[in-house]
Amino acid sequence: MEDQGTAKHPDRTAPVIEVHNISKRYGSVQALRDVSLSIYPGEIVGLVGDNGAGKSTLVNIIAGALQATSGELRIDGRPVHLKSPTDARAAGIETVYQDLALAPDLSIWANIFLGRERTRSGPLGWLGWLDRKTMMRETIEDLERTRIRISSVAARVGRLSGGQRQAVAVGRAVAWGSRVVLMDEPTAALGVEQQARVGELIRNVASQDIPVLLISHNLPQVHAICDRIVVLFHGRVIAELAPSEAPVEEIVSWITGAALLAGRETK
Repeated sequence: MEDQGTAKHPDRTAPVIEVHNISKRYGSVQALRDVSLSIYPGEIVGLVGDNGAGKSTLVNIIAGALQATSGELRIDGRPVHLKSPTDARAAGIETVYQDLALAPDLSIWANIFLGRERTRSGPLGWLGWLDRKTMMRETIEDLERTRIRISSVAARVGRLSGGQRQAVAVGRAVAWGSRVVLMDEPTAALGVEQQARVGELIRNVASQDIPVLLISHNLPQVHAICDRIVVLFHGRVIAELAPSEAPVEEIVSWITGAALLAGRETK
């Protein structure tokens, strides 16, 4: 792409999700312009840009909350039409938003299975009786997969720390997101220590071969944990950077458009 930095993607396999020439209009406002992006198994991709660059719009399209004006979304190479977040979840796409969307008065296991409750087999299941033992056991297994350490899955979410709540939201996403996890500003309201723990969680998710698309203004953390960094500027992808080759200062220059302007001036 013109005026674009470069970063290599993993060569070991085909992309899980491909965004191909996605555009989004709100009347006369062009939020996204021909955005293309591929995400590979086990890869952590940082999506950065200034406010209004189009990051949340792109994530909401992948999450099924918005529909693109034009372009195509592919999963495992096949075009898909996600008309709702339910469609996205059915396709294995889970999203962790900044507000986490947790129910504070419910237990950890109840939050993991919220809206997807398991019922008992036989007549009791027909009457709507919940299979609490199975859901608690599977919650423990799901949290252990990402090495999330919480003393009891029966604990109320409202009594957890901010970092622990984030861990529950990530654990829920991993439990149900078989293809990709989208994370929108997961550390925005957390302290330094809790931010580090969330970074560890993200690495643990990727170690399960589940790719993560991370939106964050925390550039040092993005630089530290991401395999690639994609920069949006005025609704366009203007750079894909390798953290090993691009320091944080260079990422900032792309976010502000300074690197793009400098590149044009050298032509």
